[in-house]
Amino acid sequence: MNQLQQQYLTVRQRFEALCAPLRVEDYGLQAVPETSPAKWHLAHTSWFFEIFLLKEYLSDYTPWNGQFEVLFNSYYNGIGEQFPRAKRHLLSRPTVNEVYQYRQAIDECMIELLNQSDHSQYEEIVSRTVLGIHHEQQHQELFFTDLKYNLYQNPLYPAYQESGIDSSETTIDFEWLDMESGLYDIGFAQSHSEDTSFSFDNEHPRHKTYLEPYRIANRLVTNTEFAAFIADGGYRDSALWLSDGWATVQEQQWSAPLYWMKRDSEWYHYTLHGLQPITMEQPVCHISAYEADAFARWSGARLPSEAEWEVAAMSQSVSEQESLRLEPMSQNSEQSSWFNQVWQWTSSAYQPYPGFRTADGAIGEYNGKFMCNQQVLRGGSVVTPPGHFRPTYRNFFYPPDRWQYTGIRLAQDNNK
Repeated sequence: MNQLQQQYLTVRQRFEALCAPLRVEDYGLQAVPETSPAKWHLAHTSWFFEIFLLKEYLSDYTPWNGQFEVLFNSYYNGIGEQFPRAKRHLLSRPTVNEVYQYRQAIDECMIELLNQSDHSQYEEIVSRTVLGIHHEQQHQELFFTDLKYNLYQNPLYPAYQESGIDSSETTIDFEWLDMESGLYDIGFAQSHSEDTSFSFDNEHPRHKTYLEPYRIANRLVTNTEFAAFIADGGYRDSALWLSDGWATVQEQQWSAPLYWMKRDSEWYHYTLHGLQPITMEQPVCHISAYEADAFARWSGARLPSEAEWEVAAMSQSVSEQESLRLEPMSQNSEQSSWFNQVWQWTSSAYQPYPGFRTADGAIGEYNGKFMCNQQVLRGGSVVTPPGHFRPTYRNFFYPPDRWQYTGIRLAQDNNK
């Protein structure tokens, strides 16, 4: 078995291992259109390999079920019709067992295809397989964020995993890091990451950006600090909020981050370990860009631009977590705050870099068509899979979104 085949199977098997704690009733949950059922994630990632590799490059390939092309098409208009996103929870069929059979069939065909090193299009096959592997890992992260929100709707507050939460109350002192003005290179380059050559198309092309002098926080905002914002009336002061943010606060009646609740005057939050007391010195999590921006104003600061974040993060080493964690941990060093904790909102709109071009065909829809009305996040979270942490990685969500593992790093202009 070659290295790519092994990498493919390792990632595919990891997803199924992550699903092992689920009960069959859990696989179909979808609380809102923005989340998807676990069963759909399992099928869609197989659909990706079937549509973009097996149908195009494996001779005499017969689709496992022709209707799956519609059922598990997420947003690829170039492929064709899509089953409505908001109704994915209605797909009781195919069954969970049939979805696992589908995955097995796709895996067998993919291993066969990856054996064909003499294929005239083998270079493109390798490229698309690597993309598919990283696509599957993105859905492993979405599996956790979606599952957490879906299980949260249950007043029993069920746990995905009973133990494992960190209750350490230590964190490093807050400091500002001074960053010099200058012309900086932004975007992916091989030298940015010694352990991977992969990057998504939205991380390109590498280009120069001028930055004025600024300061950026050495760590993330903690639950203690955000609780002080709440206690000071932060959710009731319209002067702190962007117009759309204030309208959202009023409409949704926000008064704390998602999953927070008070019991006997103490803060609790829902986690994938069930309902737990909040560890106050850990990074605040599950807040929108609007809340992040309001907190920054209240603090006399602002959110960093994505370029400011990337320049500062380039000096930080990326260390992969050794075991699965489901909640942020205390920041016991400056390095521990940049990656493996929470996605950090920036002030930057999600737009193409200068010279960006989408790939031809339906596969070009992967990122480019979403470069409008969304906000960039950086850093990765506790549920981001290994191999997806790098300073140039650009995540993106809509400003009101809160079900992702999102938090805050502050910045300021530095005019001294």
